Amino acid sequence: MAKLSIREQNRRIALSGLLVALMLVLGFIESLIPVGSIPGIKLGLSNGVLIFAIYMLNIPTAFLLMVLKVVLSGLLFGGVSAMMYAFAGGMVSMICMSLLSRVKDIHPVTVSMVGGVAHNVGQVGLAMIMLHTPKLLYYMAILMLIGLLCGALTGVCATGVMKHLKHIQKQG
Repeated sequence: MAKLSIREQNRRIALSGLLVALMLVLGFIESLIPVGSIPGIKLGLSNGVLIFAIYMLNIPTAFLLMVLKVVLSGLLFGGVSAMMYAFAGGMVSMICMSLLSRVKDIHPVTVSMVGGVAHNVGQVGLAMIMLHTPKLLYYMAILMLIGLLCGALTGVCATGVMKHLKHIQKQG
C-alpha cells in the first residue's frame, strides 16, 4: 500500500470528521421519525454513510467511523446501554458488509441489506445474552425483514451518492 501524502492524510481526516458528523445528524433525525409501532425500529440512515466509506474510502476507516458514531451517539443521546447494543449491532454489521463488499459482482445495495439484517441480529443476540431469554428470536424475525427493507433504502441512497461522486472525481 502506497504511503499517503500529508495533504491526502489531512483530506481523509477532514472527510472522516464530516462523515461522523453526518452520521450523528442522521441518527438524530431518524430518532425523530416514528417508524411503525414496533419498538426499536430505526431506518438505519447512518448505514448509508458506512456503505459509502467501505466502497469509497477503505474498510478500516469505515470501522473507525462506526466506532466513533456509536461512542459519540451514546454520549450525546443514549448512554452506556445504548452504546453496548449499538456496538454489538455495528460490529456484526460491519464484519458482514466488509466481507461481502469484497465479493465480485455483489451490489452495494445487497451489502447494505445484509448489513441491516446483521445489525439487528447483533443487537437482538446481545439482548438475548443480557436478558437470558431466547424468546427474542420471534422479535428478530420481524427485525430481519425490516432490516432488509431499510438496508435496501439506505443502499440505494448510498449507491446514488457514490455514482454521483465518482462522476465528479472523473471531471475534476
